[in-house]
Amino acid sequence: MRKKEANWIKRTVWFCAVLLLITSCKSKKIVTDGTADTNLSAKAIIKSHYKNHLDFKTLRGRMKIDYTDGYSSQGFSVSLRIEKDKAIWISAPIGLVKAYITPKRVTFYNKIDNEYFDGDFTYLSNLLGTELDFEKVQNLLLGQALFDLRDEKYIASVNQGNYQLDPKKPGELFTTLFQIEPQNYKMATQQLSQPKQRRFLEIEYKNYQKVEQRILPNDIAIKATEADSQNLIDITYKNIEFNKPLRFPYKIPKGFKEIVLK
Repeated sequence: MRKKEANWIKRTVWFCAVLLLITSCKSKKIVTDGTADTNLSAKAIIKSHYKNHLDFKTLRGRMKIDYTDGYSSQGFSVSLRIEKDKAIWISAPIGLVKAYITPKRVTFYNKIDNEYFDGDFTYLSNLLGTELDFEKVQNLLLGQALFDLRDEKYIASVNQGNYQLDPKKPGELFTTLFQIEPQNYKMATQQLSQPKQRRFLEIEYKNYQKVEQRILPNDIAIKATEADSQNLIDITYKNIEFNKPLRFPYKIPKGFKEIVLK
């Protein structure tokens, strides 16, 4: 792997930590959209969303990531392992770049530049302008709402075949919009914007698939905009297996230089 490719992976791993979605391809079947009921209340929609959460202990597989910032593009594949509520592990080919995320720690290292980062969720929170933690990251990985929809009141409508939830009370620091697909009540779109800071984040779950009686996202498109810069990420996941014994090999090599992300 060339140094340029490793640098792309290093930059993208931060987006992946917040925005990755878990999908699979073994015996997969693409789930078609259902028909939205215009009479369904926001409370009923939200209740169904949480009722259909994904239940598993461990998950492993691979994902292909295509990334562009408007000037350059890069595509690569990484390995992914998750132990629910405990750990997320990402590794580039032959371990040149690795990331390890737990409820208390966000860390990665890069063997090409002999450097590492080891900290908490502060950088990721500053990046998106809202407080993040492991649970929020995991929710995104599983096609669940970033925020707990049960904590707010929403107005429900049907938009392009999906249920749309608009907060009754606008947020003070940012605005949100959620769309839920009617077939499995998983997320279709999540939007978070901060107009004053000219920040906008959109996560579009293009479709879902059914694997081993579990409903997972299949493809995702991510758009993160700040001022005049924009990052686009397309993700496709493959070869996911559930509930297999997993190891999370991660050790920062000796002699690496610690980096500070601002």
